[in-house]
Amino acid sequence: MATRIGVDIGGTFTDLVFFDEDTGQTREGKLPTVPSAPEQGVLNAVREFVPPEIVAKADYFLHGTTVGLNALLERRGAKVGMVCTKGFRDVLEIRRGDRAEMYNLFWQQPEPLVPRYLRLELDGRILFDGTEHRPLDETGVAALVKHFNAEGVDSLAICFMNAYANPAHELRAAELLREHGFTGDISLSHKVSREYREYERFSTTAIDAFVRTRMSSYLQRLEEGLADLGFKGRCLIARSGSGSMTFAEAGERPFETIMSGPVGGAQGGSEIARSLEIDALITADVGGTSFDTALILDGQAQVLFEGEVAGMPVQSAWVDVRSIGSGGGSVAYKDIGGLLRVGPRSSGAVPGPACYGKGGTEPTTTDAAAHLGMLGPGKLASGIQLDFAASENAIGNVAGQIGKSVLETAVGIMRIATSSMANAMREITVEQGLDPRSMALLPFGGAGPMFAILLADELQIGKIVVPPLAGNFSAWGLLGADMVQSAALTRIMPLSDESLVETNKVLAELFGELDRRGELADPALERLASLDLRYVGQEHGPSIPVPLADRKLAASSAAIRTLFEEDYVRTYGSTMEFDVEIVATRATNRIPLPRREHSAPPMQAADKSIWSAYSFSRGEHIDFDVIDRSSIADEISGPVIITESTTTLYVDAGWSVRAGSKGELILTRGAAQK
Repeated sequence: MATRIGVDIGGTFTDLVFFDEDTGQTREGKLPTVPSAPEQGVLNAVREFVPPEIVAKADYFLHGTTVGLNALLERRGAKVGMVCTKGFRDVLEIRRGDRAEMYNLFWQQPEPLVPRYLRLELDGRILFDGTEHRPLDETGVAALVKHFNAEGVDSLAICFMNAYANPAHELRAAELLREHGFTGDISLSHKVSREYREYERFSTTAIDAFVRTRMSSYLQRLEEGLADLGFKGRCLIARSGSGSMTFAEAGERPFETIMSGPVGGAQGGSEIARSLEIDALITADVGGTSFDTALILDGQAQVLFEGEVAGMPVQSAWVDVRSIGSGGGSVAYKDIGGLLRVGPRSSGAVPGPACYGKGGTEPTTTDAAAHLGMLGPGKLASGIQLDFAASENAIGNVAGQIGKSVLETAVGIMRIATSSMANAMREITVEQGLDPRSMALLPFGGAGPMFAILLADELQIGKIVVPPLAGNFSAWGLLGADMVQSAALTRIMPLSDESLVETNKVLAELFGELDRRGELADPALERLASLDLRYVGQEHGPSIPVPLADRKLAASSAAIRTLFEEDYVRTYGSTMEFDVEIVATRATNRIPLPRREHSAPPMQAADKSIWSAYSFSRGEHIDFDVIDRSSIADEISGPVIITESTTTLYVDAGWSVRAGSKGELILTRGAAQK
């Protein structure tokens, strides 16, 4: 074990969990996020909830943040220029020719991060096999630097055709740019990704250049602030593809942290699924600003090797987390057609929902829940005491506009928000041929347990597992994020024993690259490999883990084909009578962090009160028991509101709840109603 601190920044709250190795105890805390300086929100949480002696002895600080993601969404990053191969200036705008909204005649693709006047060409050409077709035009670099400096460019993305196969031109261009006086950051496409598909690699490199300065300066300020508080351990940040990386490496590879925020919950969900032996689990992380959902199958979150942010692809390992703008702070309003809408705009941390008493006047989902009594007496984390009159006034403004009562409007807000969340969950289940009714629901986040019953009813799920530390579960998940580095290289060849000899050479090159990064030197280091495979003639295919022995593949081509076809049958239901080819080779270094177990607080004597709240199953206000989570020993039946320090669990009539063996609460449908 090792003492560690985990902090996850959300749009509304900053969540902290620490684990004390000596006592085995955990502690959680929640404070409002500081949007103008998110690192200050992190440091405030550490000061507030972690004793100085714990800070001083902690081995790890693990972090999940949306700084890079928000920079992209808000277009608040560096002024980026691009140097590209002659004739390929417009790759970022040509894209793939498809449409995100096929039937929307008014749809427009997002503006490229790099405008055309800052995308400049340089002659020279590398072919797909890495051979040089035309030498690099070194004489043209001086004019490029003059233009970029005159335009105030902060960061450059160098993106040459087929640089993944031979990076010589990119490396030389970077040298010449420095020699001619460019002093800003430079991102090289072959260092960002050594995979084919030029548009995706160009987009990822532009994103890397765009967020690099903001992310590296943020991490530096945070690391310095932690040192001032006495922290002497290792600072790690979650990777978009699961696992964690050092702050230093994140500063060099910021594109790998774009989805750092939502990953912690998926990692924690994987641990819960394995420990409780749940085959299929779907997560519901409801924060103040957003809703995130992920699918956990056989104890593993689903990992893709390309993601997308605001319509821009990111060619990197990517936990398949679907996010929408729907959370506790999502604002309800009347749209142009006179209908009630909820989100994606959020009240954020400032001013927050009207019921927080911080100056907010617009109705949010939290206001609706407060008015319906779903939050009980309303004593929340961070010392917030709900102002029920303020929530009623805020909802009343919209109710008058749509011609409904305050009660009807509040119920409508909750139903609409639930429907939006359920649709996101259907994307990763029903639309992939999977039935959510056979899965367990794992709700967490500040508002996740409040929505749990509504989501389960919407999707006809019969089992809900509420994890320990549910309100801060993403921060808890961060504490188990193993240190990971990965690299990949596209080299297309037939799947044969002869090709595996070349594949082993590629693996040796990739592991050598990872070793040169120098971040993961540890006796516990694990080396993993996978191959991207497909039938000849296909464009895409799965990535198949392959056993290793002494950094080399420990399976024949026939055995690897069997693994591929087993995965293909699971995904598509059948196989094809075509040859199989290798598309890319992937290498991963992993250092497992010491395991930790949640230590549940001691049982408390039941201190039950009665609270009137709206029952969605009965369509009216009824009496709910209000109890603390730590007092649950035997199975109890709803209606009941279960409180804990950072979240509130709403259990409607028709559901029962009991404590599990790992500190979780298990809700099942069909209990006798009061």
